[in-house]
Amino acid sequence: MRGRSVTGPGQAADLAARVEELEGELQGALRKLDEVEAERQTFLGDLQRVAAEFDNFRKRSVRDREALVARATEQLVRELLAVLDDLERALEHGERHEGDKLVEGVALVHRQLDATLRKEGLSEIDATGVFDPHVHEALLSQPSEEDEGTILQVVQKGYRLGDVVVRPARVVVAAAPPDGGSVE
Repeated sequence: MRGRSVTGPGQAADLAARVEELEGELQGALRKLDEVEAERQTFLGDLQRVAAEFDNFRKRSVRDREALVARATEQLVRELLAVLDDLERALEHGERHEGDKLVEGVALVHRQLDATLRKEGLSEIDATGVFDPHVHEALLSQPSEEDEGTILQVVQKGYRLGDVVVRPARVVVAAAPPDGGSVE
């Protein structure tokens, strides 16, 4: 009987024990594989959270940098407005003294400064019509025939930088005539 092996009851028991032992090892390996898979999922979730946090950080950094630049520009414009005001006053004063070449020089500087600030987004606030507390600052109210709240005079121009009011227009506002009477 070649090629045939004969196993006895002892060998069959040994083989059954070995199969049971191998099945136990296989079950242990499968449990270990499940643990490794769970750990991999945990690490993958952590990695995805870190990637999302980094993306949010990057976006926040860009916004913060843009806000910082905007604030720096706004501060520069605030400081230059005083120069613009002084140049306007010098022009007004110089126009009273005709023939003075100073007026031409100051006018040139004023135009250049005005053009530079406008290029940066500066615009003058409209100070005509009705008083708006968001863009106007009432320095005083004066009895007038005009409707109450109408702007009578601009004391100092106001400016915006983009959508931000850098300096409100300082104005004189119409008040109701005393005792409802007319102003003479």
